[in-house]
Amino acid sequence: MADTANLNMISGVPFGATSSGEKVALYRLRNREGMEAHIITYGGIVTTLTAPDRKGHFADVVLGYNSLQGYLKASPYFGALIGRYGNRIAKGHFILDGKAYQLATNNGPNTLHGGNVGFDKVVWKVAKCETTADGPKLTLRYTSGDGEEGYPGTLSVTAAYTLGNNNELRVDYKATTTRATVVNLTQHSYFNLRGHDPCSQGNRPLGDILSHVVEIDADRFTPVDSTLIPSGELKSVVGTPFDFRTPTPIGARIDADDDQLKNGKGYDHNWVVNRTKPGIARVATVYEPNTGRVLEIYSTEPGVQFYSGNFLDGTLTGKGGRVYAFRNGFCIEPQHFPDSPNKPQFPSTVLRPNEIYKNSFINRFSAR
Repeated sequence: MADTANLNMISGVPFGATSSGEKVALYRLRNREGMEAHIITYGGIVTTLTAPDRKGHFADVVLGYNSLQGYLKASPYFGALIGRYGNRIAKGHFILDGKAYQLATNNGPNTLHGGNVGFDKVVWKVAKCETTADGPKLTLRYTSGDGEEGYPGTLSVTAAYTLGNNNELRVDYKATTTRATVVNLTQHSYFNLRGHDPCSQGNRPLGDILSHVVEIDADRFTPVDSTLIPSGELKSVVGTPFDFRTPTPIGARIDADDDQLKNGKGYDHNWVVNRTKPGIARVATVYEPNTGRVLEIYSTEPGVQFYSGNFLDGTLTGKGGRVYAFRNGFCIEPQHFPDSPNKPQFPSTVLRPNEIYKNSFINRFSAR
């Protein structure tokens, strides 16, 4: 356990500036167990997140950069807040209340993670920085103007991070709008539960995540086409490589002769979470057998995107000079389903004036 003098700390330091001169700050959150989360105001990015192994040793388990320049230059959404719409919208087009809207297409023919300048590429303001009974808490806010990236309505968003004393990082989103719009907010940390070993750095890959053991509480998933847009079907996972209802190594079936795996170049799909009631519930668990680290994901959302780092290709060098190669990180992103604005059979992502959008998720760490 950490020294009592360092219980539940939160502090901010400068972290550079964007190309337009906007100042960026980094906030360090530390709980009473010694776990740390570092969050920058650019994109609300979680740059560092430590977790203990079975021997109690903490290591940084998220991919990212040591400096702001890395995130500004080339980042596949490492650790960022995602919006206005997480995941893809087909052809960047949707119709709402009889009016057609056209968004920027930044992922082949489709819109991905909000467009050219999503919430991951803006500087958020600090609304509150406090120590609570649950742990240190940082609340960021951003106002997305009417028409930004093609979306209707002025959207006012807060994202509150709490580093809990039971070694969990919780994010609570709230949003309101001045006009009917579509909203799907998530967070995009890349995890490798082996961690960044400070004693083994240098210009070599971090190591793949294929031996990580995943369990997802979902009987169905949403199949996609070659551009990763859902067909609209909710397909059973039974008899497919997408059945993670029991703990299964990521690498066990990732290279199977399966059209869906070929479309995603591995796993890059949305699972339909099994739900019996609303509220926050555990949706997935990941276990890394070498270190014993366990990540449990809790969410209020109807879906969860599991991405196996298929587009990491060794061209990015991150923290400690470590190369991020093919499948060196995974993402589990609580969300509504991709392309929901064009799929009326999917849970709605429409937000109207006088309504409040809420979305909460937790990444909880332990070891065994």
